[in-house]
Amino acid sequence: MSTSRTTSVIFDLDGTLVDSEPNYYEAGRRLLAQHGVADFSWEHHTRFIGIGTRETLEILRGEYGIEVPVEELLAAKNRHYLELARASTDVFPEMWKFVRRLHTDGVPMAVASGSSRAAIEAVLAGTGLDAFIPTVVSAEEVAQGKPEPDIFLEAARRLGAGPADCVVLEDAAPGAAAAHAAGMRCIAVPYVPATAGDPAFQAAGLLFAGGQSEFTAQAAYDWLVPQAPSVRS
Repeated sequence: MSTSRTTSVIFDLDGTLVDSEPNYYEAGRRLLAQHGVADFSWEHHTRFIGIGTRETLEILRGEYGIEVPVEELLAAKNRHYLELARASTDVFPEMWKFVRRLHTDGVPMAVASGSSRAAIEAVLAGTGLDAFIPTVVSAEEVAQGKPEPDIFLEAARRLGAGPADCVVLEDAAPGAAAAHAAGMRCIAVPYVPATAGDPAFQAAGLLFAGGQSEFTAQAAYDWLVPQAPSVRS
């Protein structure tokens, strides 16, 4: 891809690049169990996909009447998550292909995630993605998490790109809404395919309604290339 005005690609991490949601669920389940909550289900967890860890814990703290400060809960959940993430985190195979192809073409890339910076860096280092995507923004580093646009705008700033020149890949409706609010195009790959009808996903430039089972690096690349003022060499 050769462009006179470079297109930059910003990836959400959890559920988009890597299948980390099972680890986040288990970390949350362990944390809540320590505070007497024995019935935290996967279905309940899916309500929070795409929402930052801090915001999730603030909601759960209120729902279950947990009196421990959010900062303490956040630190504990991160400890549980890091233990799980370092043991095993899988990159979605077609996402790996897409990242490698963009890297070969010299496309600037960033990760913008609602996870803590420590969690992001652990996953990127453990999977080898850090060699391809060196620019990272955590929701900890901006004023408001998704669905507000702050994290994507900060990623664009660090890449030296304008919002109109950025494409976001997202698996959750709050992230797709944040991309739209940032003035960026979006490739949506719903982690929970049943949510594909959400208006935020419907507004995406490219929607893989079936989620990761439908996403292919080739289809994403073919959509991305005509969007840029470029000529393949």
